[in-house]
Amino acid sequence: MSAPEQTSLTHCVFFTLQDHSAAARDALIEACHKYLSGHSGTVHFSAGPRATAYQRSVNDAEFDVALVIVFATEQDHDLYQSSERHQQFLAEQLENCSQVRVFDALA
Repeated sequence: MSAPEQTSLTHCVFFTLQDHSAAARDALIEACHKYLSGHSGTVHFSAGPRATAYQRSVNDAEFDVALVIVFATEQDHDLYQSSERHQQFLAEQLENCSQVRVFDALA
């Protein structure tokens, strides 16, 4: 089986906030929607709080907000990374986080 010419990229980011309150989570989710949605090449966008009802041994509970963006191509992802809106998000939001974990996967 030959590989496709273009490969989509799934960009998953898990934010752990310094302030774990609902207000802080909601503010980060709102900022995700404001700055990170609607970029060129976005196939899927979602940002939301950790689903606290799931307490299985395999569930990672060390985050407050998850961001998932699927880009049509790796090039779309790369343009997103250097975009003014993404850079503004980083400048405004990173200081509120105690940890940010990024997982990028090809599909």
